[in-house]
Amino acid sequence: MGIAELVSKRATCVKRSVGAVLVKDNRILTTGYNGAPRGMKHCEEVGCIRKEMGLPSGQRHELCRGLHAEQNAIIQAAWHGVKIEGATMYCTYQPCVICAKMLINAGIEKLIFKGNYPDELAMKMLKESKLKVLHLMDH
Repeated sequence: MGIAELVSKRATCVKRSVGAVLVKDNRILTTGYNGAPRGMKHCEEVGCIRKEMGLPSGQRHELCRGLHAEQNAIIQAAWHGVKIEGATMYCTYQPCVICAKMLINAGIEKLIFKGNYPDELAMKMLKESKLKVLHLMDH
């Protein structure tokens, strides 16, 4: 989880810094953090659409310039031709429903996350899937 937390420091979201790491056979496959698509200005440069509209976390994900850390970790695997089926994802926060569906379809075997995120449907879908889920509680 420490590596995911370190990766989150690269995030360019003004609301929340999230990091994700995909690991298989004790080897880091890819990492991801939340931020705007490749070559586009980041929210810290142009402002946050969601903040300006007063949208709460966990709702209306499509109204955001950024990609989530989990999405970027999966995209990096595709970009570099890395097979992630059977991998474990470490993430600094619970995934949203969009990321949860991507993790399920990508064949991720286990999800370990730390922080809470207000998306009940995501947790419901993760529990319904065959994905093993572990929530590390802060002490």
